[in-house]
Amino acid sequence: MAKQRVMIVGGGLAGLAAAMKLAELGIDVDLMSLTPVKRSHSVCAQGGINSCNDQTRQLGDSEWKHLDDTVYGGDFLQHQPPVKEMAYAGPSIIDLMDRLGVTFNRTMEGFLDRRRFGGTLYKRTAFAGATTGQQLLYSLDEQVRRWESEGKITKYEFWDFLGPIVDDAGICRGCVGQDLVTMEIRSFPADAVIVASGGCGLVYGRSTMSMACTGSAASRCFQAGVKYANGEFIQVHPTAIPGADKLRLMSESARGEGGRVWVPRKPHDPRRPQEIPENERYYFLEERYPKYGNLVPRDIATREIFAVCVNEGLSVETDRMCVYLDLTHIDRHELDRKLGGILAIYEKFQGVDPRDVPMKIFPAVHYSMGGLWADYQKAADGGLEAGHPRNHRTNITGLYAIGECDYQYHGANRLGANSLLSCIFTGLIVAPGIETYLGSLKDGSAADQPKALFAEAQQSHQQTHRELLGRTGGRENPYLLHQQLGDIMTKSATVVRYNDALRKAYEQVSELSDRAANCSLSDSGNWTNQNVVFTKALLDMFPLAKTILKGALQRDECRGAHYKPDFEFKGIEAGEPAERRRQAERWCDEFEENNRKWLKSTIATWTGDEPELTYEDVDTSSVPPRPRLYGLVGAEIIEEVWKEREAKRQNGGSTSGQQGEQAAVTAAK
Repeated sequence: MAKQRVMIVGGGLAGLAAAMKLAELGIDVDLMSLTPVKRSHSVCAQGGINSCNDQTRQLGDSEWKHLDDTVYGGDFLQHQPPVKEMAYAGPSIIDLMDRLGVTFNRTMEGFLDRRRFGGTLYKRTAFAGATTGQQLLYSLDEQVRRWESEGKITKYEFWDFLGPIVDDAGICRGCVGQDLVTMEIRSFPADAVIVASGGCGLVYGRSTMSMACTGSAASRCFQAGVKYANGEFIQVHPTAIPGADKLRLMSESARGEGGRVWVPRKPHDPRRPQEIPENERYYFLEERYPKYGNLVPRDIATREIFAVCVNEGLSVETDRMCVYLDLTHIDRHELDRKLGGILAIYEKFQGVDPRDVPMKIFPAVHYSMGGLWADYQKAADGGLEAGHPRNHRTNITGLYAIGECDYQYHGANRLGANSLLSCIFTGLIVAPGIETYLGSLKDGSAADQPKALFAEAQQSHQQTHRELLGRTGGRENPYLLHQQLGDIMTKSATVVRYNDALRKAYEQVSELSDRAANCSLSDSGNWTNQNVVFTKALLDMFPLAKTILKGALQRDECRGAHYKPDFEFKGIEAGEPAERRRQAERWCDEFEENNRKWLKSTIATWTGDEPELTYEDVDTSSVPPRPRLYGLVGAEIIEEVWKEREAKRQNGGSTSGQQGEQAAVTAAK
């Protein structure tokens, strides 16, 4: 009998963490990556990684509060057992990465330095300058290389994942990949496949994501039968450098270290920013959100910047939308020590020194909260049952999803610096469950399965490849179609969403998808043919685009990054105390009714031409849902009424929100 193997698709933080842990458990691993693993998109992460720590504990922080901030910031759309497990694992993960050699910044006393990120009042974020993702990635890769030298891990860099291999019993038995140099297509038998392929930024054309973040691996699994969840929740980061080719992130750490967002109070003020006095500057985040200031959650900051530029006409430039992100008041040595990485990026691409002149920034598509649907096993303590094979398993047995391409951890809006934590955590938590799954297999390893299964899958993809290479006389340019797709998605499904625009966008994307069948390839060669690789990825963007648009169209509410002004809950109008009380009661009634209808995950199934949507209740058994009241007029009276209702519910023995036993994925077997 052949030895069991696991295939990991993706060489970022999640994939490397899973590879390291599986190798430690004695399991042989193949790791397939579109790029060299050190160029995976995790390397672009700048700001830091979150966890409760000894310093914040002295101020009243705890793992429970990290859980609470995460689900509150995500508008309670996460199943809470995985989030709870992640929050409680945070301190040990940072300790592990410290011991693996990550060069975290330290205080003068030698403790790990911390900064505060948006959506929290505690300094939880450990960081390595402004290149935290790079340092974490390189440290994990050193561990993977050690196991590689011992023969436990085999890397396949510059290989493209073409799809899973699923047998007649619905069990994943491996995958098909393509060498991007020789263009060879071959099958890889595997007893389990872990997809850790990252986000889908290129569906929007320009974004802060790497140009390798096409979403194609997730889309190919989606089209093969894996469910896709919460696709409509796309995070638009508030601070990025506008660019003609792509949008470059200016980390939230800039605001965490004291950066201030502002515009001149006078529209299109012609003076240089240094010449504008303080009383003529509009620090709109600080004025509107005094508790959080410039560190409100990302969805809030993004909408405010958008509103200031678009609705109020206060953009600092006339020919493009942008606001100032000002670091000039901060000591230059501190800036270089803590933010040197992003300062260099800004200076390189904008030609000015942000130590002397405020940066010009605008929101940009940044992260996908949605992704492949993944299961979990709830433990008695409300977290996860360690080593259970359901953890991170998709609806196809033997196929797992981790990292940004799964949907579990961030709900409707991700808090800054939680992504690096969730990537490493999911890689570490999935491995013991796969070990259990492999031990349960009774029919030998994947390599012992009928050879025809792998030959047929390989031949099918080879045939598709040959057909694409033959498209030299088509009328459509794949790169132009991609540009049009990005424009449609950016205009209709980012910061502000309207049903008419979403409906029109869905029709336009469907038309583009039909036109893509007539793509013409300018390169028909069989050596490093990037034209055919891009065209394949483009064809796989359309199912994700349709899923994002249809999910957004059907979800008639405002939740996190999904903002529809037509369904927004307004604040309390002025009036006598009794009238304000009545308005608050009515507001809470409407909030509870909205949660009964929409506090559910969107679950998409691909039907061959379009997604079919259903909804799944969310497990909120640890932290009952409550109103998200950042900056809302009348927040105090609404909060007072809500707390009274919660107290009555608790005294009556009932709980709030959708309960864990209602969620299909959490029922303990």
